Amino acid sequence: MSRASAMVRDGARQAMAWLHGWTGLLLGYVLFVMCLAGTLSVFKPEIGRWMRPEVTVQADSKSAIVAATGWLSKNASGSTGWYLTAPDGRANTVEASYDQGTDYLYRALDPVTGAPVARETLGGEFFYRLHFELEIPYPWGRLLASLAAMVMLVALVTGIIAHKRIFKDFFTFRPAKGQRSWLDGHNATGVLAMPFHLMITFTGLLTLASLNMPWPISAGYGANVMEMYEALAPGAVTRPAVGKPGTLAPIAPMMTAAERAFGGGHIGRVYVFNPGDAASVVTIYQSDADTIGYMRGQASFDGTTGKPLKSWVERRPAMRIYQVAYGLHMARFAPMATRWLYVLGGAMLTLAISTGMVLWIAKRRERAPLSIGNRILERLNVGVITGVPLGAVAYFIANRLLPIGMAGRPEAEVSVALWTAAAAVMAGLALRPAIGWPLMMGLFAFACVLAAVLGPIWSIEPVLLTGNLLFLVMAGALALVVRQQMRRRHAPKPARRRIREQPA
Repeated sequence: MSRASAMVRDGARQAMAWLHGWTGLLLGYVLFVMCLAGTLSVFKPEIGRWMRPEVTVQADSKSAIVAATGWLSKNASGSTGWYLTAPDGRANTVEASYDQGTDYLYRALDPVTGAPVARETLGGEFFYRLHFELEIPYPWGRLLASLAAMVMLVALVTGIIAHKRIFKDFFTFRPAKGQRSWLDGHNATGVLAMPFHLMITFTGLLTLASLNMPWPISAGYGANVMEMYEALAPGAVTRPAVGKPGTLAPIAPMMTAAERAFGGGHIGRVYVFNPGDAASVVTIYQSDADTIGYMRGQASFDGTTGKPLKSWVERRPAMRIYQVAYGLHMARFAPMATRWLYVLGGAMLTLAISTGMVLWIAKRRERAPLSIGNRILERLNVGVITGVPLGAVAYFIANRLLPIGMAGRPEAEVSVALWTAAAAVMAGLALRPAIGWPLMMGLFAFACVLAAVLGPIWSIEPVLLTGNLLFLVMAGALALVVRQQMRRRHAPKPARRRIREQPA
């Protein structure tokens, strides 16, 4: 290779490294929150079971939906729609979303009685929504998440180009070497699960395609967005209410007919539009657990007579590709071993982001004294990287300590999580990093132990015990990190050798 070619290649790598660093820095904290929440969302049903320990009964999906619609018919007949997710082997409650007056409610319904469970909580739904809505009103939260996903894709591609020795980085870690250690950690966590990182980022962008790529929709459908949704799911029927009362027909025969239409698949979701109206419609979706593809089949029925209106099982190649990509991101199809691989990949991506943020400071500290901006960034690293996980564990602790009959209990749990994270960020800004890191990590370890102790008081289900074991493992690992940091901080520093000048 000529010298000119080598200079061009090195210049391109430096440009990619510069772009990789700045794209990661600009939205690094947003990406950290998204990745941590997304990783936890893989076990959304199991988190829901951990947070509702009183519900130990199981029911098949059809019986649970029948019980849920029975309770909703008596208590939410004036709603414009009920959106129900059936229980399966992982979740044991019916997830129900519906409007009541000016409020939009989310409730877990008992699979036998159909009534809301005693311990009201969002469960894993909080982390699922936080992953792509960031607790910001629609559409701003989703737009920010979409922008962050684009930045993530740029950071991944530029990071790959900037690497000189990807295979070597896979096996390299030099502990206690300052900047080099952070660089090795960043490279190892980024390289080890790189295919997963590329897949999850690209498919995440696809799930928000209607927001980040609205122009094809406008060109194809103009202002009539409903026409697009009908084309995406031809088996779903919508029609306006007529204002005349109607009684919902028995829903069990509709679910049986829908399963026949799906060719043997199980029901996953049941939507009832305009319940209590003569023009009500029941639309049933195939379970995502049956195939990788997302909501492959739909069947709609007249709500008052139960007669089938339309059914559809997706076979269009382009739509199947889109549904498979969507399903790969959601991972609802995944068996237990695959879900753990998703969690491992998500955790490594979260670590790659956090080590990248710390590495930004470590690089600049070794070159020259930190500027005021970088000093603030260094303290923000302490607050955000320890505060967001601390807020998540505070959410679990609040679930056990808040009174069961408390009004607005789900919102109170979320407030505890957000205020804890905000307090941690403020503490990180106020404390010197040498004190902030071990203190905040010690608090996080203590919170994990507290959550593990409070967990099994109400039930000893395997799901709960597994969750408690994970809390203890995290606490133990963090305690080791804190101990190592404290030992390094108090270790005697080597004395400088004095060189005496010899007289001439």
